[in-house]
Amino acid sequence: MCVCLCVSHTHPRHYQTHHTAAFGQAPTGLRTMGKGYKVVVCGMAAVGKTAILEQLLYGKNTVGLEEGATMEDVYLASVETDRGVKEQLRLYDTRGLQEGVELPKHYFSVADGFILVYAITSLEAFQRVEQLKKEIDIFRDKKEVTVIVLGNKMDLLEQRQVETEAAQQWARAEKVRLWEVTVTDRKTLLEPFTFLASKLSQSQNKSTFPLPGRKSKGNNCDN
Repeated sequence: MCVCLCVSHTHPRHYQTHHTAAFGQAPTGLRTMGKGYKVVVCGMAAVGKTAILEQLLYGKNTVGLEEGATMEDVYLASVETDRGVKEQLRLYDTRGLQEGVELPKHYFSVADGFILVYAITSLEAFQRVEQLKKEIDIFRDKKEVTVIVLGNKMDLLEQRQVETEAAQQWARAEKVRLWEVTVTDRKTLLEPFTFLASKLSQSQNKSTFPLPGRKSKGNNCDN
């Protein structure tokens, strides 16, 4: 797995910072980049959302560093799918949700996908992820949207409050994929994001190709 980084800091409207990066497999036979996708990363405060993105994209381990609360950052990542196509993900690192604070409604309507993050050391954080999934279903009216779940801090096993099998059982019932990860081991983060990019790409292809027997208006299948 090779990593190529191109970092840029700007200040887009409504967001604190703007980062760009790329990661993926060796570029042999790589095809051109497809459509970009908006992905919302959300969960309770202090579960490690920003740390996951910083480790994945830049190889930076920010655990233990004193940083201010996230004010909504945007990361751009070029991710190679399992079909050898690079997809651009615009990752919205949302503010950590405190008790009684809801995810702003506009995220539900604009997102192509969601990454729900909890810490295995916090049952409350997992319950918040369960609630977020319900909210996604309600606001998207069960329309297809790609959702993955990350159980962070798997290195803190002695502090575990969320059992692996219980979390996986919930994920199977909700028809979402769930991984336990840790920002101390970047390899644990690669598969979930490759899966996410691949799933988003597949969903786009399904909506792009016309159904048999129907005429399509201006369908562009260049991807």
